[in-house]
Amino acid sequence: MKKIYLTFAAAAMLSLVSCIEEIDPMTSTVTVNQAADAPGSFQNFVNSLTSAINGRATYGNNTNADDFGYPSFFIMHDLMGQDMLLGRPSENGWFENYYKASYMGPQYKYCQMPLTDFYKWIKNCNNVIDMGGEEIPESRRTGVGIAYAMRALFYIDCTRMFCEKANAVDPNALATIVQVTQKWSPYYTQDPTHNDRYTNKDMWEFIISDLDKAEELLKGYKRQSIQEPDESVVYALKARAYLEMQDWANAEKYAKMAQQGYSMLTSSEYLDRNTAFNTPNHAWIFGVTHKDNDYVIINNDSDSNWGSWMIAEIDPVTSGCGYAANYVGARRIDRHLYETIPATDIRKNCFVDFAINDMSKDEALKALEKYSNYPQWVYDNGVNLSGYGVGGIELKFRPGGGDEGYHNQYIGFCVSIPLIRVEEMMLIEAEAAGMQDINRGKQLLTAFATQRDPNYVYGTHNEAYGNPNTSEFTNEIWWQRRVELWGEGHSSYDIKRYNKGIIRSYKNTNHYEGFRWNTTTPPQWMTRCFVQTESNYNYDLTQNPTPIPPSGDSDEYPF
Repeated sequence: MKKIYLTFAAAAMLSLVSCIEEIDPMTSTVTVNQAADAPGSFQNFVNSLTSAINGRATYGNNTNADDFGYPSFFIMHDLMGQDMLLGRPSENGWFENYYKASYMGPQYKYCQMPLTDFYKWIKNCNNVIDMGGEEIPESRRTGVGIAYAMRALFYIDCTRMFCEKANAVDPNALATIVQVTQKWSPYYTQDPTHNDRYTNKDMWEFIISDLDKAEELLKGYKRQSIQEPDESVVYALKARAYLEMQDWANAEKYAKMAQQGYSMLTSSEYLDRNTAFNTPNHAWIFGVTHKDNDYVIINNDSDSNWGSWMIAEIDPVTSGCGYAANYVGARRIDRHLYETIPATDIRKNCFVDFAINDMSKDEALKALEKYSNYPQWVYDNGVNLSGYGVGGIELKFRPGGGDEGYHNQYIGFCVSIPLIRVEEMMLIEAEAAGMQDINRGKQLLTAFATQRDPNYVYGTHNEAYGNPNTSEFTNEIWWQRRVELWGEGHSSYDIKRYNKGIIRSYKNTNHYEGFRWNTTTPPQWMTRCFVQTESNYNYDLTQNPTPIPPSGDSDEYPF
């Protein structure tokens, strides 16, 4: 009997790189290749690559409120920095520890979850690629192309999560582990028990090689839904990869290619109270969708999903569910970032004005009509539920299903979530162009920014804290990314890429006492450790340091 390697079992106490025997076909155990030969089964394997990243618990079960697939990592990444706040300091132990940098060591679930989830998804991709074989039959080319694209997506994130220093800072810094089961691949994993991490440089070369294959195999493919990768998704992922590699010419090239057929959200679409950031449109290049029969929708009172944490407007009487709306309070924007957004910038309207905190209740309810059809809910959320006022509450992500969704979480939480938008590609194009020709970059950035703020003036968002060596242009790009992509999972990745620190302690900060930390470089807790069971059985693995949170608040930063 031959042996095959399985990567990263879900159970923490099992060896993540152990061997299992492939059982003889006469028994009841079915191998991957046997399953693929059943009628229609190959396509089921392909479909699972995208369906598995949303709609079900990957790490634990339906009672793990922070475990609902790929979008759950957006919240984790953004809470690690400065731009997103918890609803209140204690949130029942779910996402709060990413904000607090607590329990992030190798023996805790906050370390194990990304390894378990991402390498389970990578294993699924490997299965489909294996089914295609070295000589891919025509009928399986699209499916294998999707697998290569998805594997690249996962490795892009793993590289950024596990590298202590981004490629722009140190291309030779250790990034993550590669698991490739294809013996014909130059990246084939010979022995998972002796498999140290690739460097940044080697990881990005590997990722580009996967995307090259995906681009070839998906050429001309017309996808069925926003949840499937096609050529535009591959171009967008290449733009992300080349941006990290500082290959400015290719980053610009592919960001521009990814934009073809898409256009920016209009102001009214950005702020629409029924469809804003919950419904795919002409700006979305890639996304996922919660369906009404998804595991994370129908179980646990629909409390364990994206909408539960990111949608603040769910009826407290007819529903009474959802962490953001009814348990711990809505996500909030950093006060300083909010105050740097001009009043003429439409994106400021995604967040409740801090000035409302100083109004009487009647005045506040009237003012909240500008933001919500249900101002009383928003008022109660900030004043009574969290106890920190309404200032900074985000209303960027709205319930699905129209007015009915506002009153029924099983409808309201059935939303789509953007994974890649054309606006991100426009900002990558502008940044990459500017790093080659500053005037061209300024022109592209200004053209973008004036779509959000007609009064935009280049140079007004040049905050160089954290890394004083970044240019005015880089700081302008970073500010636009922070505002435009708020809540979409880019925060900690950008901080590491720009080698920035974080600022939570400043005059009138809205960050919580005990967690008002300032750093001059990317904080250690943005670099994930490898779970202890991996290092126990992968003998060559180089572990990352265990993050230790600061012992007290920092002195106020003088903006």
